[in-house]
Amino acid sequence: MDDHAFLDVLGERRWLVLTGAGVSTDSGIPDYRGPDSPPRTPMTYQEFIRTPEARQRYWARAHVGWSRMRQAEPNATHRALVSMQAAGRLTGLITQNVDGLHERAGHRDVIDLHGRIDRVVCLACHQVTSRAELHDRLSGLNPGYEDRIGEIAPDGDVVLAETADFVVAECLRCGGDLKPDVVFFGENVPKDRVERSYALVAEAESLVVLGSSLQVMSGLRFVKAAHKRGIPIVIVNRGTTRGDDLATLKVDAGCAETLRAVGVSTG
Repeated sequence: MDDHAFLDVLGERRWLVLTGAGVSTDSGIPDYRGPDSPPRTPMTYQEFIRTPEARQRYWARAHVGWSRMRQAEPNATHRALVSMQAAGRLTGLITQNVDGLHERAGHRDVIDLHGRIDRVVCLACHQVTSRAELHDRLSGLNPGYEDRIGEIAPDGDVVLAETADFVVAECLRCGGDLKPDVVFFGENVPKDRVERSYALVAEAESLVVLGSSLQVMSGLRFVKAAHKRGIPIVIVNRGTTRGDDLATLKVDAGCAETLRAVGVSTG
């Protein structure tokens, strides 16, 4: 990578950062659309709410996956962004990731565009509770289930062939159906998060996209808004993105290696 081009484009401007799954791959969480990622078909919101069997399949796979995903630790990119925030070099951070690793690294005021996998919401009474608490309940209802083996998927579940024996937990307050507090495919991002993100773009000096293919409009729209404002846009991602033609500079490389190359501390 030509680090001089990177620095020439951004100069002394502070960054508004938009992150995607490519930021978390160094923490052992696979992404959907990386160059080496196999085709995946995540469960849609419509499918999740349609039948008890679909929710059973989701929670069985998610229960096994959570046993592994909750052990993931922030990596060099997360730490680099924390150090940049502490130095006053960022104007905000919007993430499409649901793993909570930015916050665990110490980042403040993150906009979790697609929610957080470590929270659970009741579809009936809308109470939000801890995923860790639900995991303990599911472990009690399904002893030894989390020891099953399967390929881990990007949204934190594990591919299992058979889930019909899994016992699903219901809301302790009202008995309603529980859902992870994340935005599923086919579900809209809450309006307040979108408005807060647009407000950051409206004031941004530059936009730096890290590890996102921008295949979904929930992230791409902010790149479009930044392009309309005429501010510099740098995209760092392995492989092509839907925003490449809008970028002032596209860097086809890993996030941590790129940040190190331009002098950002990733320690």
